[in-house]
Amino acid sequence: MGKGPKSHHVVPNPNGGWDVKRGGAGRASVHADTKREAIDRGREISRNQGTEFRIHNKDGRIASSDSHGNDPNPPKG
Repeated sequence: MGKGPKSHHVVPNPNGGWDVKRGGAGRASVHADTKREAIDRGREISRNQGTEFRIHNKDGRIASSDSHGNDPNPPKG
């Protein structure tokens, strides 16, 4: 195992609009004109890939976080 949870982030684009970025990636996976569109597209990607989904405010701070990853406490079998 090792690394922490993978994540996708909705972040403001410095040139306008919003980007969906995978944690650690240099380039955006998705660019949208509105935050709502970026959230909708990003949530879909995050759900499909089982990653953490974090939505940032204009100032870059995390506003909310959804987890689509594995249950952190799976039943012992």
